[in-house]
Amino acid sequence: MSGAIKRYRVMALVAGVMSLLLWFVDLPVAYIFNNPDWKEMVAWIPFVHGWVYAVYVLTALQFSVKAHWPMKKIVWLILAGTLPIASIAAERRVVRQYS
Repeated sequence: MSGAIKRYRVMALVAGVMSLLLWFVDLPVAYIFNNPDWKEMVAWIPFVHGWVYAVYVLTALQFSVKAHWPMKKIVWLILAGTLPIASIAAERRVVRQYS
């Protein structure tokens, strides 16, 4: 169980950082500033964010199944990865509960 928690913690923090980069760097550059040079520099963020979120979902599923959580709680944990701060807050809650 401790290995699943560690993997989940790492992926929750990485997913949170990538969501912050997506929401507060990539999206403003793409839609507000509309500078082609800047768009090229941040074009990697959505691609990496998508892969990180996929791995986050897998690690969240692995942890929650090992913890014998009900389906509703599993869905909320997975959805926490969609908002920038929610995955970090969920990680803190999981660590407090299982450490």
